[in-house]
Amino acid sequence: MNFSIEEKVAYIGIGSNLGHKLNNCLQSIKKIGQLPNCNVIARSSLFKTEPQGVRGQDWYANCVVKIRTKLTPFELLTSLMNIELDMGRIRKKKWEARIIDLDILLFNQEIISSESLSIPHPLLHERRFVLEPLAELAPGLIHPILKLTIIQLKNALPQRPYVEKI
Repeated sequence: MNFSIEEKVAYIGIGSNLGHKLNNCLQSIKKIGQLPNCNVIARSSLFKTEPQGVRGQDWYANCVVKIRTKLTPFELLTSLMNIELDMGRIRKKKWEARIIDLDILLFNQEIISSESLSIPHPLLHERRFVLEPLAELAPGLIHPILKLTIIQLKNALPQRPYVEKI
């Protein structure tokens, strides 16, 4: 018997605030597209974003990609962490400056809560630097827990921290 694995849609948040930020984001998108069983089908604009939750860091470049994948959420997480490692990310402490950060924001309409993975991303609805590019790709997409559209979530946020399309 030949079983086919159904393709799922996932949205990946991408950010960098070390080195050549724009190139880091673009390079990570290329690497995501080279993963087995993954196809990048859309990319938001790049955004210059003010760091959130920390002081004294350089601004970020952020974007979001939409992918189709046959990977499970956990396989995708492992693949993304390997891309981060390959690009030189070293994890020391939470919210530190980073050469690249790849987060699974949404994976179909799945809800996952484990020690290693939370989907939807638990801070998605609080982060303008994620919601601006995500709203560009999928404004009508519904958050599977909050039951609000991405554009509704974005519009509910204050204007700070600052986010500007590059």
